[in-house]
Amino acid sequence: MSDDFRPTANWNTLKQRAKIVKAIRAFFDERGYTEVQTPLLSHDIVVDAHLEPFVVESEYGRLFLQTSPEFAMKRLLADGADAIYQICHSFRRGEVSPLHNPEFAMLEWYRVGDSYHDQMTFTEQLVRSVLRDSQTFAEEPFQRISYDDAFERATGTKVLQLSADELSSLAESNSVSRPESLNRTNCDELLNVLLANLVEPTLGQTTPEFLIDYPATQSALAQVRNDDPPVAERFELYFHGMELCNGYQELTDADELTRRNAVQNTIRESEGLEPLPTDSRLLHAMRTGLPESSGVALGLDRLIAIALGFDRIDAVWAFPINRA
Repeated sequence: MSDDFRPTANWNTLKQRAKIVKAIRAFFDERGYTEVQTPLLSHDIVVDAHLEPFVVESEYGRLFLQTSPEFAMKRLLADGADAIYQICHSFRRGEVSPLHNPEFAMLEWYRVGDSYHDQMTFTEQLVRSVLRDSQTFAEEPFQRISYDDAFERATGTKVLQLSADELSSLAESNSVSRPESLNRTNCDELLNVLLANLVEPTLGQTTPEFLIDYPATQSALAQVRNDDPPVAERFELYFHGMELCNGYQELTDADELTRRNAVQNTIRESEGLEPLPTDSRLLHAMRTGLPESSGVALGLDRLIAIALGFDRIDAVWAFPINRA
């Protein structure tokens, strides 16, 4: 008889998971955050060339299962919320691996007035609190290294001002194989391949490490700082080469978000993907005034897996997609 009806996580693990989630709620509550719930089904969706949502056709029109609760939570900020968090499920098509499931648990939070450096400090406090019984970290703060410096540390070369040809040469000199589908004239695609193969394995090997200040072209919904070259005020936290979270100094300019949505849809169409709706309730809320804030989206299953000593999220998730 097949065991497909059985959970991939045992009952003891699921009870430990519940304790961790309860402790996370207490962590946020003690620091003045309010837990919120926003729709998992919405007419709005994050427009991203690399995130493919599930679509639900309904009597209310076309709805999307949310890839993140970001849009609705920012609408709450625009309406006066100041410090909010949410634990929910998010959905992304085509993501199945030891660290991915099309349905997964997201912990997301925002605080008005915080900088993204403030939120790195807060994120470190959270991660230390969750991992304190399973990991021993030095007293010094988690390291913060810029995208360019991380490449220089791993390859000897800064990359933000390199051309596509120069990035291709860097891949070749480091024996990085490039997929046939890769657009070798697209710097961002080349950087993503180089990051995954050469840089990510070096990040956070002993203590979690923040990778900060991404290429301006990879800003997503983060603000761009006019350095030379410009950089996105964005960070990701890595531990043993695994990405745990993504944080931004949040974009507040509705016109700039409109421009970025159009760019992302152009990329999607060039890759044969359907464009996503560019008008949204978030854009209208931003035009009423989205306050300066910083926010973080954290993969809760990954953090719990590390805390309990696993390297796969299905070990802490009852029914992944192959048993759902």
